[in-house]
Amino acid sequence: MTTRRTFLKQASLTGTALAASRFFGGIVSAQSPVARIYVDPMQKIAPLDRKILGSFIEHLGRSVYGGIYEPGSKLSDANGFRKDVLEEIKKMGVPIIRYPGGNFVSGYNWLDGVGPKDKRPVVLDKAWNTIEPNQFGTNEFLQWCRMAGAEPLLGLNLGTGTPEMAAALVEYCNIEKGTKWSDLRRQHGIEKQHNVKSWCLGNEMDGSWQIGHMPAREYGLKARDCANQMRMVDPTLQFIACGSSGPGMQTYLEWDREMLEECYDLVHGISLHCYYRNDNQETGANGDTSKFLAFNLEMEQQIAEVAAVCDYVRARKHSRKRLWLSFDEWNVWYRQRGGDGKRQPAPHLLEEVYNLEDALLVGGFLNSLMRRADRVRVACLAQLVNVIAPITTNPDGLFRQTIYYPYSWALQCARGNVLDLAVDSPDYSVRGMDSRAPYIDASATLDGDSRTISLFILNRDLEKARDVEVVWRDVLPQRVLFSQVLTGQDLKAVNSFENPKKVSPQLFEPPKLGPRTLLQLPARSYTVIQFAS
Repeated sequence: MTTRRTFLKQASLTGTALAASRFFGGIVSAQSPVARIYVDPMQKIAPLDRKILGSFIEHLGRSVYGGIYEPGSKLSDANGFRKDVLEEIKKMGVPIIRYPGGNFVSGYNWLDGVGPKDKRPVVLDKAWNTIEPNQFGTNEFLQWCRMAGAEPLLGLNLGTGTPEMAAALVEYCNIEKGTKWSDLRRQHGIEKQHNVKSWCLGNEMDGSWQIGHMPAREYGLKARDCANQMRMVDPTLQFIACGSSGPGMQTYLEWDREMLEECYDLVHGISLHCYYRNDNQETGANGDTSKFLAFNLEMEQQIAEVAAVCDYVRARKHSRKRLWLSFDEWNVWYRQRGGDGKRQPAPHLLEEVYNLEDALLVGGFLNSLMRRADRVRVACLAQLVNVIAPITTNPDGLFRQTIYYPYSWALQCARGNVLDLAVDSPDYSVRGMDSRAPYIDASATLDGDSRTISLFILNRDLEKARDVEVVWRDVLPQRVLFSQVLTGQDLKAVNSFENPKKVSPQLFEPPKLGPRTLLQLPARSYTVIQFAS
């Protein structure tokens, strides 16, 4: 998707000097050569819903076949699940995974992917022009999720599909026995119900490329009928309505408003999608890295705008319910854009090779999602394996792409409440934009149970290290539990099977602790430090 060309008007400071003045007394300069991060455990944004750190698997390219599922491989178990991939994802602790699409879902008949495997049809997937053997379907995915320790987020076909068949899938998954669809599941060898609670009502239905594309109000009415029928089967479900495909859409925000006016009272969240690029989309010329590393501020702008539309509809309807947001597709993606599978099974599609600058921006995205934890409850890095993914496989194993590291750090360290940091940083002008971007971009979480504070810091300065003073209020860390940095001289450096650790974390020398903790952050870096208090 085309990214927007506007920033948050306040993007020149992530947490302003004015905020620092309010929290700590006195005025701090926005252009001090030493950046300052003010940490006050009483200043909380919201509890962090761990589902913000989710991911996504679609029947696209080698995401499923050759990614998480490869029967006959020396690396697979008796179910056909790749053991190396499963263990990697389990170790990461991915909390929720969206499936089966994506564009794929808008032409998918879930009945094709259940039952005896020798009786499942081989079909043409029209979304990506590939051959789908249907050897991996709903039951396999839900079994795999349980083994990986992840909650499923199931997508529904609201393109060619009907609300009736969506409700049938809920009955198939969530009713124990004694009905048509629950008994069919039991005939398929699954006696215990799956109890899937989170559901996406379609995918990118505002897009002309989407199978079953329709106007906003027509979609809103269909989503309403779908949610209504599904909750008659299971009243405990959570529904995510299909929002705009991205801020570059001509119908952006109007789509969201119109469809919510039809189904607001029956849904709980709304989806947001966006992908980001560092090239000139028209000419293919090299991009502007300084601008690229500030794109996470555009993500925050998109969150603010969609939230405002939700609140507008809420006010118009006099509703007490406040919708939350599901940013269920986000990533860097612009090199491997061709989506024609040439009617092959599991072709190599959209296998983006990520470099250091991509990883730094992914760290910035994670900072932004945490800073908007007051509104974002679900987010999915798109995708998880092989297709625009942090993990890449071949028949002999896997390696971690550069973007794996900031994502895995957030999974490891981000817990508890997100803190409302005041960040006072020098800033720089961004070509083609009317706002300045701070060199230092930070987020933090406070876990009261373990008495830890995790600090995540992006240094956007491409030329020099930046001194950062962390000023503590009403808390004094006693030791450093974890301290790593991702940096390097070559922003275009990538990992590969031949050189899997060319871009990998380095130890960040634990700082000397005190009421003011001085850090020196390398140029072009993303740093995570976890303190124990």
